[in-house]
Amino acid sequence: MPASDAMSVHPNTGAVGPPPRARRSLGQNFLVDRRVLARVVDAAELASTDQVLEIGPGRGILTERLADAAGRVVAVELDEVLAARLTARFADRPNVRVVTGDARTVEVGALLDTSAGYKLVANLPYYAATPIVRRFLEMDAAPRVMVVMVQREVARSMAATPGGMSLLAVATQLYGRPRIVASVPPRAFRPAPNVTSAIVRIDVYDRPALRLRSEREFFNLVRAGFSARRKQLRNALSRGLSMPAVDVERLLARAGIDPKRRAETLDLAEWGSLYEVAYPD
Repeated sequence: MPASDAMSVHPNTGAVGPPPRARRSLGQNFLVDRRVLARVVDAAELASTDQVLEIGPGRGILTERLADAAGRVVAVELDEVLAARLTARFADRPNVRVVTGDARTVEVGALLDTSAGYKLVANLPYYAATPIVRRFLEMDAAPRVMVVMVQREVARSMAATPGGMSLLAVATQLYGRPRIVASVPPRAFRPAPNVTSAIVRIDVYDRPALRLRSEREFFNLVRAGFSARRKQLRNALSRGLSMPAVDVERLLARAGIDPKRRAETLDLAEWGSLYEVAYPD
């Protein structure tokens, strides 16, 4: 670990001291493996003209790599102490801005010129990974590319194929194309988490993969399908939509879907077909 990562400047006094310990309440696990850092940066395919929104910069080791490769980096850090230290650390880097805030609520348009496009890079806390990813995929000013570090099981769920689909898989693949770049062992972090992580790249579509009149209605349908994963679709949907099983069977027949199948076997196009018959004009 370089000196800049082992020691940091106190934001008020300028004194040098050890960086703060990781706060478990914020799900902090600092990435320290330089090979993994390189994989993250390579996966983002950064150019000197790119704007990058980094979520959870922590001690700034990834921020530094991003600043070297991209034209501008805005780093959003929830921990006020870390944010202050990062501001001091990058005071001489005009292309880096550190913002104290919560990625689940921060107003992106106030931080970046979203009309010019941007990329999101993040080592996400496990407890907030899914809501953060979904928020940025679903927003009007979505990034063009997302490269995120998440728990490996979450990564696999995002990139799942029919036979192993989930609500998260549908919610991710509606808005972009996910792929797992690499698995990351616990030893790549300090402190080491109890689970293996993974780097996921999501290429975000210009518009959702399905043309939907109401995304709310679509996800109500999908959520109902996955409400009882071990049950056949006709039973899960009947329960989830509070609809007689015979009516559900008619909808599935019109969509060309066998009512005995389970939700995890449907691909995105089949969910689109079912939506069209369940919520007609």
